[in-house]
Amino acid sequence: MVENQEQNQQDNSQETLDNTVEQNQEEVGSDETSATTSKLEQELAEQKDKFIRLYSEFENYKRRTAKEKLEFASFANKELMTALLPIVDDMERAEKSLETTTELEALKEGLKLIFTKFAKTLESKGLKIIEAQGQAFDSEFHEAITQIPAPSEDLKGKVVDVVEKGYFLNDKIIRFAKVVIGS
Repeated sequence: MVENQEQNQQDNSQETLDNTVEQNQEEVGSDETSATTSKLEQELAEQKDKFIRLYSEFENYKRRTAKEKLEFASFANKELMTALLPIVDDMERAEKSLETTTELEALKEGLKLIFTKFAKTLESKGLKIIEAQGQAFDSEFHEAITQIPAPSEDLKGKVVDVVEKGYFLNDKIIRFAKVVIGS
Protein backbone atom coordinates (compact mmCIF):
# COMPACT_ATOMS: atom_id res chain seq x y z
CA MET A 1 0.00 0.00 0.00
CA VAL A 2 2.81 2.29 0.74
CA GLU A 3 4.18 1.40 -2.64
CA ASN A 4 0.82 2.19 -4.19
CA GLN A 5 0.78 5.53 -2.46
CA GLU A 6 4.27 6.24 -3.64
CA GLN A 7 3.26 5.19 -7.16
CA ASN A 8 0.19 7.46 -7.02
CA GLN A 9 2.29 10.34 -5.74
CA GLN A 10 4.75 9.81 -8.58
CA ASP A 11 1.92 9.68 -11.07
CA ASN A 12 0.38 12.79 -9.55
CA SER A 13 3.74 14.53 -9.59
CA GLN A 14 4.20 13.54 -13.20
CA GLU A 15 0.73 14.83 -14.08
CA THR A 16 1.39 18.06 -12.21
CA LEU A 17 4.67 18.43 -14.03
CA ASP A 18 3.03 17.68 -17.37
CA ASN A 19 0.26 20.20 -16.63
CA THR A 20 2.80 22.82 -15.63
CA VAL A 21 4.78 22.21 -18.82
CA GLU A 22 1.59 22.41 -20.92
CA GLN A 23 0.56 25.63 -19.18
CA ASN A 24 4.00 27.09 -19.75
CA GLN A 25 3.87 26.04 -23.41
CA GLU A 26 0.39 27.52 -23.76
CA GLU A 27 1.55 30.74 -22.14
CA VAL A 28 4.58 30.85 -24.41
CA GLY A 29 2.39 29.90 -27.41
CA SER A 30 -0.22 32.48 -26.50
CA ASP A 31 2.53 35.08 -26.10
CA GLU A 32 3.83 34.16 -29.56
CA THR A 33 0.29 34.12 -30.99
CA SER A 34 -0.58 37.46 -29.43
CA ALA A 35 2.71 38.93 -30.68
CA THR A 36 2.03 37.59 -34.18
CA THR A 37 -1.57 38.81 -34.03
CA SER A 38 -0.57 42.30 -32.93
CA LYS A 39 2.10 42.41 -35.63
CA LEU A 40 -0.48 41.38 -38.27
CA GLU A 41 -2.97 43.93 -36.95
CA GLN A 42 -0.29 46.62 -37.16
CA GLU A 43 0.58 45.64 -40.75
CA LEU A 44 -3.13 45.61 -41.62
CA ALA A 45 -3.54 49.10 -40.16
CA GLU A 46 -0.53 50.33 -42.17
CA GLN A 47 -1.93 48.83 -45.37
CA LYS A 48 -5.35 50.37 -44.73
CA ASP A 49 -3.69 53.75 -44.19
CA LYS A 50 -1.70 53.39 -47.42
CA PHE A 51 -4.87 52.38 -49.28
CA ILE A 52 -6.84 55.33 -47.95
CA ARG A 53 -4.04 57.75 -48.87
CA LEU A 54 -3.71 56.25 -52.36
CA TYR A 55 -7.48 56.39 -52.86
CA SER A 56 -7.53 60.04 -51.76
CA GLU A 57 -4.68 60.89 -54.12
CA PHE A 58 -6.53 59.20 -56.98
CA GLU A 59 -9.75 61.09 -56.23
CA ASN A 60 -7.80 64.37 -56.17
CA TYR A 61 -6.18 63.42 -59.48
CA LYS A 62 -9.59 62.75 -61.04
CA ARG A 63 -10.95 66.09 -59.84
CA ARG A 64 -7.87 67.96 -61.04
CA THR A 65 -7.93 66.37 -64.52
CA ALA A 66 -11.67 67.00 -64.88
CA LYS A 67 -11.06 70.66 -64.03
CA GLU A 68 -8.16 70.84 -66.50
CA LYS A 69 -10.34 69.31 -69.23
CA LEU A 70 -13.02 71.95 -68.68
CA GLU A 71 -10.44 74.72 -68.80
CA PHE A 72 -8.86 73.26 -71.92
CA ALA A 73 -12.22 72.97 -73.67
CA SER A 74 -13.15 76.54 -72.83
CA PHE A 75 -9.86 77.93 -74.18
CA ALA A 76 -9.22 75.40 -76.96
CA ASN A 77 -10.03 77.90 -79.71
CA LYS A 78 -8.14 80.81 -78.17
CA GLU A 79 -5.14 80.41 -80.46
CA LEU A 80 -7.31 80.22 -83.58
CA MET A 81 -9.41 83.19 -82.55
CA THR A 82 -6.29 85.23 -81.84
CA ALA A 83 -4.96 84.38 -85.31
CA LEU A 84 -8.26 85.40 -86.93
CA LEU A 85 -8.52 88.80 -85.25
CA PRO A 86 -6.24 90.58 -87.79
CA ILE A 87 -8.46 89.25 -90.57
CA VAL A 88 -11.55 90.56 -88.80
CA ASP A 89 -9.81 93.94 -88.60
CA ASP A 90 -9.10 93.79 -92.36
CA MET A 91 -12.75 92.92 -93.04
CA GLU A 92 -13.91 95.91 -90.97
CA ARG A 93 -11.56 98.22 -92.91
CA ALA A 94 -12.87 96.77 -96.19
CA GLU A 95 -16.45 97.38 -95.07
CA LYS A 96 -15.64 101.03 -94.30
CA SER A 97 -13.97 101.47 -97.68
CA LEU A 98 -17.11 100.11 -99.40
CA GLU A 99 -18.92 103.27 -98.29
CA THR A 100 -16.34 105.70 -99.68
CA THR A 101 -14.64 103.96 -102.61
CA THR A 102 -16.09 103.99 -106.10
CA GLU A 103 -13.41 101.83 -107.68
CA LEU A 104 -14.73 98.32 -108.03
CA GLU A 105 -11.38 96.81 -109.03
CA ALA A 106 -9.68 98.09 -105.88
CA LEU A 107 -12.43 96.54 -103.74
CA LYS A 108 -12.12 93.21 -105.55
CA GLU A 109 -8.36 93.22 -105.07
CA GLY A 110 -8.72 94.06 -101.36
CA LEU A 111 -11.24 91.26 -100.82
CA LYS A 112 -8.98 88.78 -102.63
CA LEU A 113 -6.09 89.78 -100.35
CA ILE A 114 -8.26 89.33 -97.25
CA PHE A 115 -9.52 85.96 -98.46
CA THR A 116 -5.96 84.79 -99.21
CA LYS A 117 -4.83 85.90 -95.76
CA PHE A 118 -7.79 84.07 -94.22
CA ALA A 119 -7.07 80.85 -96.14
CA LYS A 120 -3.37 80.94 -95.19
CA THR A 121 -4.20 81.51 -91.52
CA LEU A 122 -6.57 78.53 -91.50
CA GLU A 123 -3.99 76.42 -93.31
CA SER A 124 -1.36 77.35 -90.73
CA LYS A 125 -3.74 76.07 -88.03
CA GLY A 126 -4.01 72.66 -89.73
CA LEU A 127 -7.00 73.11 -92.05
CA LYS A 128 -6.56 71.60 -95.53
CA ILE A 129 -8.97 71.33 -98.44
CA ILE A 130 -9.89 67.88 -99.72
CA GLU A 131 -9.05 67.91 -103.42
CA ALA A 132 -12.04 66.45 -105.24
CA GLN A 133 -12.48 67.98 -108.70
CA GLY A 134 -11.61 65.38 -111.37
CA GLN A 135 -10.64 62.78 -108.75
CA ALA A 136 -12.08 59.25 -108.66
CA PHE A 137 -15.02 59.10 -106.27
CA ASP A 138 -13.91 57.88 -102.84
CA SER A 139 -16.60 57.49 -100.17
CA GLU A 140 -14.02 58.01 -97.43
CA PHE A 141 -13.50 61.62 -98.59
CA HIS A 142 -16.51 62.50 -100.73
CA GLU A 143 -20.26 62.57 -100.21
CA ALA A 144 -22.15 62.06 -103.46
CA ILE A 145 -25.12 64.38 -103.83
CA THR A 146 -26.18 63.23 -107.27
CA GLN A 147 -25.02 61.55 -110.47
CA ILE A 148 -25.15 63.08 -113.90
CA PRO A 149 -24.20 61.68 -117.28
CA ALA A 150 -20.45 62.10 -117.65
CA PRO A 151 -19.50 64.85 -120.12
CA SER A 152 -16.69 62.62 -121.40
CA GLU A 153 -15.79 58.95 -121.13
CA ASP A 154 -12.79 59.60 -118.87
CA LEU A 155 -15.01 61.30 -116.22
CA LYS A 156 -17.16 58.21 -115.54
CA GLY A 157 -16.97 57.38 -111.83
CA LYS A 158 -15.10 60.60 -111.14
CA VAL A 159 -16.06 63.88 -109.50
CA VAL A 160 -17.56 66.19 -112.12
CA ASP A 161 -18.46 69.09 -109.82
CA VAL A 162 -17.80 70.08 -106.21
CA VAL A 163 -20.88 71.59 -104.54
CA GLU A 164 -19.23 72.07 -101.13
CA LYS A 165 -15.54 71.66 -100.35
CA GLY A 166 -14.43 69.12 -97.78
CA TYR A 167 -11.77 69.77 -95.15
CA PHE A 168 -9.14 68.02 -93.07
CA LEU A 169 -8.09 69.35 -89.70
CA ASN A 170 -4.67 67.93 -88.84
CA ASP A 171 -5.22 64.96 -91.19
CA LYS A 172 -8.66 64.15 -89.76
CA ILE A 173 -11.75 64.77 -91.88
CA ILE A 174 -14.01 67.38 -90.35
CA ARG A 175 -16.30 67.76 -93.39
CA PHE A 176 -16.73 65.54 -96.42
CA ALA A 177 -16.70 67.13 -99.88
CA LYS A 178 -20.19 67.20 -101.38
CA VAL A 179 -19.77 66.24 -105.01
CA VAL A 180 -21.55 65.39 -108.24
CA ILE A 181 -20.38 62.16 -109.89
CA GLY A 182 -20.28 61.37 -113.59
CA SER A 183 -21.98 58.13 -114.62
